[in-house]
Amino acid sequence: MATQGDGLEILEQIKLDQPPGRVVVGMSGGVDSSVTAAVLKWAGFEVVGMTMQIWHRSTAFGQEEASAGCCTVDAVDDARRVARALDIPYYVPNFREPFSAVVDDFTREYAAGRTPNPCVRCNQLVRFHGLLQKASEVAANYVATGHYARVEFDPARQEYSLRRAVDAAKDQSYVLHTLDQAQLSRLLTPLGGLTKAQTRELARWFDLPVADKPDSQEICFVGRGDYRDFLRRTAGLDQQPGPIVDRSGECVGTHAGLHGYTVGQRKGLPAAADGPRFVLELRPRENTVVVGRREDACRHELECHDLHFTGRETRRRFRAAIRVRSHAPELPGTVDIVGGRARVHFDEPVWAVAPGQLAVFYEGDRVIGGGTIVADAPS
Repeated sequence: MATQGDGLEILEQIKLDQPPGRVVVGMSGGVDSSVTAAVLKWAGFEVVGMTMQIWHRSTAFGQEEASAGCCTVDAVDDARRVARALDIPYYVPNFREPFSAVVDDFTREYAAGRTPNPCVRCNQLVRFHGLLQKASEVAANYVATGHYARVEFDPARQEYSLRRAVDAAKDQSYVLHTLDQAQLSRLLTPLGGLTKAQTRELARWFDLPVADKPDSQEICFVGRGDYRDFLRRTAGLDQQPGPIVDRSGECVGTHAGLHGYTVGQRKGLPAAADGPRFVLELRPRENTVVVGRREDACRHELECHDLHFTGRETRRRFRAAIRVRSHAPELPGTVDIVGGRARVHFDEPVWAVAPGQLAVFYEGDRVIGGGTIVADAPS
């Protein structure tokens, strides 16, 4: 258990440049958002807790999905207990209709043989727009979340910057790269300078009822079930068996359904005489999985669209460190912006670039922006 001194020492590390005011805290019922609410109240902010109701009570989602992950029925129960312990007002606004766009994108991308990131789409399409809208309705100056990332005003650039968290293992700047200046100027992320262990210590120091609650690793609308079952039940994407072929087009096996595979996957594939095979490409029109050696999945280039920049970006070409998956290491390369798309050339080959995922560009610890991967080119 954290001692009085331990808790105060951790709190002193939290950087809050904004003057206290009314703030809407997006509460998921987990440790991170609960500590965020507690820290801001301790710092003198007038805290209003909110959990976005995004789950569907229809048979399409079912009770299993409504009881797992963030922003669900169980999450509301936990968030309400935390709000009661902190003595703050708490609301559950209905966002089921706008959230359906996230689910539609998820199913559409899988149907097209791509691998989506629904957390990024939720942040882009629903979460921050919705919370800021509700903040305006209750005359709140700010919105706060439990994300591990830092938002700071950069006097040299005269704009707000999104930066990596201090705790590299928990950094969530990747999933926040779609935020713009209007959103960043009102966003508080007090956990960005802490480690997860320090957050847990603060949860115990504040005596929060969720202090020992495990982190959720699930897609909130899929819950405890398998995402392939979800796709079948909600979108009618039945798992149709089809051929597994090598780069020459020779059939080397049969897959049980295209939606169970992603670029770079090894599990469930027949081995070759010279070693394991990996997924290189998905061809939904042909219902075909293309496989090859590990080195065949390496690329020097990728292209992405649906670009977002966190600040004013006028350069058509720039050097950056690029992350192509949420927890992948960043790799150096050159980004060219042409016709609303980004062409990325890596200094060294990058492994398992999956269309549908996001390429996010960093300059030091600052997020420049990013986009959705639509194609990659063999090296």
